Amino acid sequence: MRLQHSILTTAIVCSLTAVGTMSSAAAAPLSVSQQVAKTPVADRTLVSRPRFASTMPRDINKKIIQEVHWKIAPAYDAPMMAVDAAPNSITIAGPAEATQEQMVRFIKKRNPQPRLTCSIEDIVSYYYQEAGREGIRPDVALCQALKETGFFAYGGDVAPKQNNFCGLGTTGNHVPGLSFATAQLGVRAHIQHLLAYTSSRRPSLQIVDPRYELLITNRPDLFGKVSKWTGLNGAWAVPGRNYGQEILSLWRQAQAPDGSDTALAAANKKVREMPDEASAYIYRGIVQYNRQDYKAAKQDFTQALKFAPTSAEAFYNRAITATKAGDTKAACQDYDALLQMQPRLNQGWYNRGLLRYEHRDFDGTIADMEQLLKIEERTADARSLIGVCHIQQKKYDEAWKDFEEAASINSANMNVLANQFIMEACLK
Repeated sequence: MRLQHSILTTAIVCSLTAVGTMSSAAAAPLSVSQQVAKTPVADRTLVSRPRFASTMPRDINKKIIQEVHWKIAPAYDAPMMAVDAAPNSITIAGPAEATQEQMVRFIKKRNPQPRLTCSIEDIVSYYYQEAGREGIRPDVALCQALKETGFFAYGGDVAPKQNNFCGLGTTGNHVPGLSFATAQLGVRAHIQHLLAYTSSRRPSLQIVDPRYELLITNRPDLFGKVSKWTGLNGAWAVPGRNYGQEILSLWRQAQAPDGSDTALAAANKKVREMPDEASAYIYRGIVQYNRQDYKAAKQDFTQALKFAPTSAEAFYNRAITATKAGDTKAACQDYDALLQMQPRLNQGWYNRGLLRYEHRDFDGTIADMEQLLKIEERTADARSLIGVCHIQQKKYDEAWKDFEEAASINSANMNVLANQFIMEACLK
């Protein structure tokens, strides 16, 4: 279930941009209604502002802070395909399993307006060209780029104009990393860097990845020795304890069928041909989910669990289906079972935390977000949600620090920026 937030949040954020910094000691803060009134629709664009202070500079106006709604990232709601192979068996080298059309649809669904220097169709084509030439799985490599850039929304140290899709040369502390003249060259550098990890064979074309030779010289323990995506954990990304698994999770989501009549006919055929296979019911359940027939989807995921009682995909898909249908109790039960089996599933922790937040279980939400941050410490939305919970608990100093830390993870995350602006507006 996507949390509903008032447009008031957007109005406050933009009004602060339009009228100046309301945390200035020389200016008395406007009331919420005054701020909204002074915000022309045409001015609803964020521009630069003074840095968010490291500590809360003044006390909170407790009346104003009760009038606003906070910006929270929605639940993960893309169903997961069942896979035969375990994540630690999926190789970096190999052919694509998802089609280019599937990848285009997947990106457009998550981010219809990506910050790219080319079209979505072009970036997908470049990955299939460049990775295919080197024998790297193009669909999974593209999913790595989606993880690194937040579906080409960016944030953090790398800017879209750099055409750097995998964080090449970034070391944190606002180091922007490498830049490439075109999107295709940026893709080529990404694929060449992957090739350096997985093979000692030189790239087919001239090397454009400035880090290629450095990997050979500085990391002989990695050069040509990492054959699986999960082998990138702690190597490509640090600490990156779940890095490869998250990439493969996106890959599975990209391969999910849509809700078309053609997909439903294919799904029914699968069930007829494989009536005792959990994967067939998971496939059809995903089609029903995408058709918004949540009752039928739940039935299929439940049937899948009869044949595969420990299927993480069936539990996860049934949980998001229950949430869509408004049965949050059933969703929580499925997340409880899921996280017992798959304690490193980011989406499970985040989604259950959101459900707990909706039921005002703020301690429970914080606990789930902290578990998520142990798996992937650079999850800005999780840290921001902890801040929102601290607001509800009237722990304003802690919330302020949470929002500052969230922005240090991703300085372009609009949920975080909105919450910072809102909290500044609530200062006395």
